[in-house]
Amino acid sequence: MVKICCIGAGYVGGPTMAVIALKCPDIEVAVVDISVPRIDAWNSDQLPIYEPGLDDIVNQCRGKNLFFSTDVEKHVREADIVFVSVNTPTKTTGLGAGKAADLTYWESAARMIADVSVSDKIVVEKSTVPVKTAEAIEKILMHNSKGIKFQILSNPEFLAEGTAIADLFNPDRVLIGGRETPEGFKAVQTLKEVYANWVPEDQIITTNLWSAELSKLAANAFLAQRISSVNAMSALCESTGADVTQVSYAVGTDSRIGSKFLNASVGFGGSCFQKDILNLVYICQCNGLPEVAEYWKQVIKINDYQKNRFVNRIVSSMFNTVSNKKVAILGFAFKKDTGDTRETPAIDVCKGLLGDKALISIYDPQVTEKQIMRDLAMKKFDWDHPLHLQPMSPTTVTQVSVTWDAYAATKDAHAVCILTEWDEFKSLDYQKIFDNMQKPAFIFDGRNIMNVNKLREIGFIVYSIGKPLDPWLKDMPAFV
Repeated sequence: MVKICCIGAGYVGGPTMAVIALKCPDIEVAVVDISVPRIDAWNSDQLPIYEPGLDDIVNQCRGKNLFFSTDVEKHVREADIVFVSVNTPTKTTGLGAGKAADLTYWESAARMIADVSVSDKIVVEKSTVPVKTAEAIEKILMHNSKGIKFQILSNPEFLAEGTAIADLFNPDRVLIGGRETPEGFKAVQTLKEVYANWVPEDQIITTNLWSAELSKLAANAFLAQRISSVNAMSALCESTGADVTQVSYAVGTDSRIGSKFLNASVGFGGSCFQKDILNLVYICQCNGLPEVAEYWKQVIKINDYQKNRFVNRIVSSMFNTVSNKKVAILGFAFKKDTGDTRETPAIDVCKGLLGDKALISIYDPQVTEKQIMRDLAMKKFDWDHPLHLQPMSPTTVTQVSVTWDAYAATKDAHAVCILTEWDEFKSLDYQKIFDNMQKPAFIFDGRNIMNVNKLREIGFIVYSIGKPLDPWLKDMPAFV
């Protein structure tokens, strides 16, 4: 029986290995992590991550050919294929601070693999890593190998949170990069055979190592670039009276462009987009390509601009101050159908409002109060370190309250900000919300999911990103 071990039981490792176990009943899959609470959660009825469909798969396979364990060394020693899916945070100090990926956890994993291995292994990069990481890992393994042979493969994930299980079941492509040597080709074929249990062969792409590593960064950069492009247009739409929804629809009907990732919003979030672009910027700078680095940096700048613009619009609309005014935040996750808050625009919007002394009440159906407080207290990039290395007891932000009910969050509020496109927010009783708010009552729709005309009929003053401005807002200076 082929044995697979995955180091790292997070958003990538957990769902990916669960699907491999489901689709390959003849393969034994172990997911290992040094975090005891995380592994305990994977072995319980309350999984550590929310992803539609994941519970069913774990329940079907756990204890049969899918195991979650903290005994990292045992499972690595026994495995034929070792996936490494550890954190690769952005460095906060030293060379490349603020841009380069911190490979501390990757290097530690590689040294441990070399140390405990007693048989030849295929080591698979699953984390998003800088180009040429495989080369560095190869050197560590080779110099500590004690005669054991290792083959390094790059197998980047292209999952979207909220649809990760569907993406794993029916991927656009599976990408496997390896060394262009007989041993490298053989290792690629071995991994290809695992995926071929359910993925059509023509959707399994094989490349050299460096192409696979760069393809992941490039894909995320291209997607983020589309969001920043439409968000840049949204600012122009507001100034000219155009409607960004109509503009993006017209643009998206061009078959050369397509309609995906053209929804204007308060900004992109998630664990990968910003981190990967900063990484790409650093790689370009290191390779003497400052113009290319500057080009990609603009994608991040527009994203930051959009979040700042949203906060400025709120403050300027409400008589240029939100001090001691209750502002309800509906949605804290970076997008719907996930509880993930990494790099969510809600953090920057809340911090911007708190900077103007607002009183914030937050409701999100999947994010806990503990996580929200942790996010608001944490320094930039700290979120991407393992939980046991993050601040243990986050400082409670006194101006923030968290509720488990949208109506409680909005009661007596001066304004409502919609920051996640949860479906339930579309069907709330907005007449009831309006009746229980301070007047004038504002709604700032950061996801363009609301029926603006209906809300205005109720009596709300509405701001929707990239849409023609409410007469009230036109009279207020927008400090953008």
